[in-house]
Amino acid sequence: MVQPDIRYFADFPTMTTKTINLFTAISGLHNYLVSDRRARVLAECLGTLLHAGSVLDVGCGDGTIDALIQDATPGLVLRGVDVLIRPETRIPVSPFDGRTLPVGDKSVDTVLFVDVLHHTDDPMVLLREAKRAARKSVVIKDHTADGPLARPTLRFMDWVGNAPHGVALPYNYWPEARWRCAFEELGLSITFWERKLRLYPFPASLVFERRLHFIAELKPD
Repeated sequence: MVQPDIRYFADFPTMTTKTINLFTAISGLHNYLVSDRRARVLAECLGTLLHAGSVLDVGCGDGTIDALIQDATPGLVLRGVDVLIRPETRIPVSPFDGRTLPVGDKSVDTVLFVDVLHHTDDPMVLLREAKRAARKSVVIKDHTADGPLARPTLRFMDWVGNAPHGVALPYNYWPEARWRCAFEELGLSITFWERKLRLYPFPASLVFERRLHFIAELKPD
């Protein structure tokens, strides 16, 4: 079971031991029921968009999804960058400052973001960096804040999945229309868009799936 990062609870000095234990139990249940399935499904979905070549995964975490994709795709080389580097990672990971990708212009075939951009104060910053660094494409998995109770649901999912690792949680969710405007503003054409990802088993899918997720492939104009 994942143990919560003590830095996260330091921000909530009034939180009781009972509450922390409840949080730990919820996080453990999430990892047992969701995390493995999510990694497998995302690796399969994203793998159809990633081919032989180089991929930079921004905010890669422990690299589990990357390793699954790499194992299934001969000739594909993935490396990651992250603000918080985990003690153990399944791909090579380098540190970065959260704003500027430590790579040259057009130096990788694809820049990949998996549930990362909503953790930033301004996703446009990293989207511009991705366009600068990518030769062929930018691939994104993220959320859309559309529909009833979308934001509270996303906040809960984010808190359970990321707080144990000390990840920043600004809860910066965009509706689909805002994403599309951002891509147009940056000169990134949408060549693939999918919202039915089947990340969660039934009946959890009725609450946590809905229209809250998407995968997009973008090509520089």
